[in-house]
Amino acid sequence: MKHYLIALIWPIIVGVLAAVLILDRWVLQEPLLQHRNTNPSSYRDAVAQGTPSVVNIYTAKLVAERRSPRLNDPFLRRFLGPAQGNQRLERSLGSGVIMSADGHVITNNHVIAEADAIQVLLHDGRSANARVIGTDPDTDLAVLKIDLPGLTPAIPADSDAINVGDVVLAIGNPYGFGHSVTQGIVSGLGRYGLQLSAYEDYIQTDASIHLGNSGGALIDSRGQLVGINTAIYTTQNQNAQSNGIGINLATPSNLATFVMQDIINFGTVVRGWLGVSVELLINRNDQGLPRQVLVISGLSDDGPAARAGMQMGDIITTMNDEVVSDGRGAMHDIARLRPGEVIRVTVERNGQSIDLQAIVGSRRQSSS
Repeated sequence: MKHYLIALIWPIIVGVLAAVLILDRWVLQEPLLQHRNTNPSSYRDAVAQGTPSVVNIYTAKLVAERRSPRLNDPFLRRFLGPAQGNQRLERSLGSGVIMSADGHVITNNHVIAEADAIQVLLHDGRSANARVIGTDPDTDLAVLKIDLPGLTPAIPADSDAINVGDVVLAIGNPYGFGHSVTQGIVSGLGRYGLQLSAYEDYIQTDASIHLGNSGGALIDSRGQLVGINTAIYTTQNQNAQSNGIGINLATPSNLATFVMQDIINFGTVVRGWLGVSVELLINRNDQGLPRQVLVISGLSDDGPAARAGMQMGDIITTMNDEVVSDGRGAMHDIARLRPGEVIRVTVERNGQSIDLQAIVGSRRQSSS
């Protein structure tokens, strides 16, 4: 009986092994090889994902030309007649990113500022006139609208999750070379102090961008949007030669999406406001080690912070149970809150910890 079972099972085992080998060698491998990227250093899949959502933007505006002072001579005016205002057409270019299937396009405000006509050219060759839905000079962003079917919106990534060293690709319209792609890495995060806009929180990258790239996409290695290319940082030496090539700045996608949604929903960006100014100082903790602290250096009269009981000289230690040590970051976090929301703030005063609650107000003009 034992020999009979062995004689019966052995062919079954051999058959199963043979079937596995055949499937693995000839059946399963071919489809997998067809979809496998044979060049691991290529970013073609990311480019194919991100490019259809990037558009070229062409603007035109009428600019009045000043009449030569010589033509104001009374003798000449007898023959030329009264002065007539001459106008010329000034053209410019930039880039944008399709953010919704309904045709919302985000770009930089400086790309379309004061434009009398805006035309958008898609990757597939179609074009459309664009109208401005709204602008936000505080972040140098603007939202346009085009009416075309079959649009491919970008897939936003979580820009808070990117890190220095991550590979990024810039797609845009440099010098009119539409949908050009450059590659680099994230060189730095949270760049500010450049006085380019009121809310600076730039991604620094060495992916090359040029005139016309502004408003275009900065994507990650998966083709998802991590930023809107905004500016090139350069300095001028005594010979008027440009330095700083490779220091390029992008607005994070999380901030761009926040601004766009507010412009679409409310026509403007609604920012939270506490009515407080802070300064970053170096203090020492209980162990005598140095630490960065935020000291309240200014309070708006009857502002949310003052009504909550905050005082000049208070040290802010936490906001919504998160330790804070960056004044700029704290102000940005407040700006993203909605008026009416309650924010928990812990302050240190005369060596004592005090828990306070403030009702976020609406940001006033030129206020923090």
